[in-house]
Amino acid sequence: MSIKISFKKNIIENKIKNYILFTNDNLKIRGLDKTPLSKLSNIINKTINNNKLKDKNFQHFNINSNQRIILIKLKDSSSSLENERLGAKFYDYIKSNIIQSSTFLENNIKELSQKNKNFLDEFFHGAKLKSYVFNKYKSKKKSLLFEITILSKNSFEFNKNKRFDSLIEGTIFTKDLVSEPGNILHPDEYAKRLLSLKKIGLKVTIYDQRKMKKLGMNALLGVGQGSIRGSYLVTMEWNGSKSKKKPLAFVGKGVCFDTGGISLKPAKFMEDMTYDMAGSAVVVGLMKNLALRKAKINAVGVVGLVENMPGGNAQRPGDIVKSYSGKTIEILNTDAEGRLVLADALTYTEKKFKPEFIIDLATLTGAIIVSLGSEYAGLFSNNDKLSKQIFDTGNKVDEKVWRMPLHKNYDKLINSNNADMQNINYVGGAGSTTAAQFLQRFILNKTPWVHLDIAGMAFSKYGGALNSGGATGFGVRLLNQLIEDYYE
Repeated sequence: MSIKISFKKNIIENKIKNYILFTNDNLKIRGLDKTPLSKLSNIINKTINNNKLKDKNFQHFNINSNQRIILIKLKDSSSSLENERLGAKFYDYIKSNIIQSSTFLENNIKELSQKNKNFLDEFFHGAKLKSYVFNKYKSKKKSLLFEITILSKNSFEFNKNKRFDSLIEGTIFTKDLVSEPGNILHPDEYAKRLLSLKKIGLKVTIYDQRKMKKLGMNALLGVGQGSIRGSYLVTMEWNGSKSKKKPLAFVGKGVCFDTGGISLKPAKFMEDMTYDMAGSAVVVGLMKNLALRKAKINAVGVVGLVENMPGGNAQRPGDIVKSYSGKTIEILNTDAEGRLVLADALTYTEKKFKPEFIIDLATLTGAIIVSLGSEYAGLFSNNDKLSKQIFDTGNKVDEKVWRMPLHKNYDKLINSNNADMQNINYVGGAGSTTAAQFLQRFILNKTPWVHLDIAGMAFSKYGGALNSGGATGFGVRLLNQLIEDYYE
């Protein structure tokens, strides 16, 4: 992040260069009493009225040669999402105007945010999300640091809700993982980084190739056998509930780089396949967030980590593998690899942890981008209640999902003459649905299950309301809110 926020009880008045003031819908500024601007309140309000500053969210004007006022127009009543978006717009404003230091006044904030005690937390949450930049490998870092000071005698009133801190940390961890290049974040390194989560209270267990082979996870192992890197299944457990309630389970596809294997992808845009592990990164970021905020639930995150490479030992089109479930799969296309990773991970999660539900996330198909673009993730499910909960939550936090069909009639498209099933639909059409139909076969005990195809949502070249361009972290806020609203 390129934002630093601090609380101060006193500041030498002439050192304040930029005052940030909130106005209401009628452009009235209140709460200037007992502040450095108390003597200037009439002049400030008169300036606003004379200049008819009514239509823009952000405007500024000078009050002397060294100091200026920056106005933020705030609705009398606003939702959490609107507050976050306003914070994101604020960051864009100070960045575009290169306003590197600014000061908020406690009295002004309190006056206008009485109806929403979390207003400031939400406002800065949006600003922090928008300020994310991945410049780790830039030899000359050009990003600016924007220092924000809140002049307050009671700073505990504002940064009291640590939920936002943990959510930011989890989301940024996800973005960092997705942004790493494939030569750095290969499966060996990824597994190593996950071990560091033990220090925040997660139980982390790593299954390497030897252990997975013993368990019979040949679908997952087949994907990674052409790489010089290892393949892993990693489980992360959080036990935050004193009861013995079933855990909530989250499963992620972690293909650290996807060449397509022997069914090689075209060279154009193959560099984007560094983010084919985004589903796993969402699960990891979510679990980190839950541990940091001491969520009062039991949860488990499971990720399959592989690298899909061509090579002398790579899986071939026409190979048949036996999955952890015991079902056999004919590999007709080695570029339909994510579903093979998830197949073993899903069955193992259901059998080992017996969860209340399973939600899996994966950048699974290009077909979902054809269907939904970069506005919605595709949702496939065997459970109407869980689907509606996720749909409603997505609209609430602006991480939207759209339910797509599953039906037994699609099964004939993935049935194989040589095995229990094949990993692609050779007839054509319904690419995302047949992939989800494939995954559903590995939910053996009718556990409520949702598959989120986030191929169009995990990475953005242009950015969005709450995201700069690049990794979006899509899914962390969605699933955290789902847990808060329905399961905690």
